[in-house]
Amino acid sequence: MIRVSTPSTLAIILSVTASFAEVVTTPVFWPARNGPTLDGIVPAAEAAMAPLEWDAESGKNIAWSTPLEGDGHSTPVIGGDRIWFTAATTDGKQQFVYGIDRHSGKIVHHILAFENPDPEGLGNPINNYAAPSPALEADALYAHFGTYGTVRIDPATGKKIWERRDINVRHYRGPGSSPLIHGDLLILTFDGINEQFVTALDKHTGKTVWKTPRTTDYGDLDQEGKPTRDGDMRKAYHTPNVFAIAGVEVLVSVGSRAAFGYDVKTGRELWTIRHGGFNAAIPPLRLDDLLILNTGSERSHTLGVRIDDKMSGDITESHVLWDREKRNASESSPVLVKGILYQTTRGGIVSAVDARTGKDLWEDRMEGQHLPGPIVLGDKLLFSNDRGQSFIVRASPEKFELVGTNQLPDAITASAAVAEGAIFIRTKKALYKIAK
Repeated sequence: MIRVSTPSTLAIILSVTASFAEVVTTPVFWPARNGPTLDGIVPAAEAAMAPLEWDAESGKNIAWSTPLEGDGHSTPVIGGDRIWFTAATTDGKQQFVYGIDRHSGKIVHHILAFENPDPEGLGNPINNYAAPSPALEADALYAHFGTYGTVRIDPATGKKIWERRDINVRHYRGPGSSPLIHGDLLILTFDGINEQFVTALDKHTGKTVWKTPRTTDYGDLDQEGKPTRDGDMRKAYHTPNVFAIAGVEVLVSVGSRAAFGYDVKTGRELWTIRHGGFNAAIPPLRLDDLLILNTGSERSHTLGVRIDDKMSGDITESHVLWDREKRNASESSPVLVKGILYQTTRGGIVSAVDARTGKDLWEDRMEGQHLPGPIVLGDKLLFSNDRGQSFIVRASPEKFELVGTNQLPDAITASAAVAEGAIFIRTKKALYKIAK
């Protein structure tokens, strides 16, 4: 069911829009979880202005901090005067969208997006009910809470334009896949324990354009023909990306036990790669004619996949060039800098890998548990952990070099975002603006 504004509501929205005419919604500095190029790389001019040192206790380079309510792993997105992200009550019965003034830290919007009388339990201590990050355009914010609902919001007014609450799966461990904007499509990923599919909505109306079920052979049926562990091995939290491959815009999407390439316009399956992982959560990366895929959280592998015009059907044997089997990222999205893949496990084992060959270059360890993906600030990387620490590491293929360590009071589980040289970090209890 799609809910849209009624004529009377539309009149109110137009009136409110006029009163908010001074609100700036452009430029869009940080439109998605992994930034403007969806790869964690901060634009060079922004990176040059960003501070590399801060400390909450002394106030060094802390422009402001804003206390927050509720839980959430979602990364802030930033456009014009506003910072947006989602939150939820610990029990999942209420889910919210925050809109915060980028300059002052004032909470402008605290929107009740959805209420859930009986949300499914999380069944783990890591996830929460506001894990997917929103996606932002100049005239639209898309907030996604998995099976609990998806909503388009006018960023100038904070008003809902449409919502969908009828696209449902059993997440079992909570939602995690973030939405992806591509042209006029809003692409959503649903890898639950009972159903697994990718769907595209018309971003203007919320109507379904296509829906494609996974064709994976999970190999998990018991003697009675039922999925073992209630289908727990079928779920995933992946956020896909679109790449031009052989003249086709291909949605590259990793699910449990298999990765896929879909024609993004129609949802038609083009190719698949079998793998042994589940809980896939890492977005794909591209280096020239190479795809870099991560297979999941439990004993995940990193794969280097050749890109060519022969990608059709099952390409597992023909196109996987290398397979790194151990100590790979599980939640923290890796980044590519000059052909080198930098990544960290949840436990803080950080490594540098030659992306063309899969060869290990170096490996070391950082403190704490790592859920946020790093961001790239020129020749440096910013990693954060559950102790409020942010590590500045040099992006070097030669060795691990820790440039500095910065401290905030609470756990960091969302990736950082950057706008006009300021770094915005969401902790468990507050949002911080860090600026020189």
